[in-house]
Amino acid sequence: MKDKRFEIVETEGTAKGIFVIVDRKTGVNYLATKFGAAGGVCPLIDKDGKPIITKD
Repeated sequence: MKDKRFEIVETEGTAKGIFVIVDRKTGVNYLATKFGAAGGVCPLIDKDGKPIITKD
């Protein structure tokens, strides 16, 4: 089985509609939301505007 590229590392909210996802290839963290049929994804950035990166 191939390794999955994206990993959900944190969930938040009563309906578990907010997720932090890490791209295992690049380490970039994303905030993803899903509420019913609506949702969105955006990269998490630090105070300098650079993407937050998780290192193995």
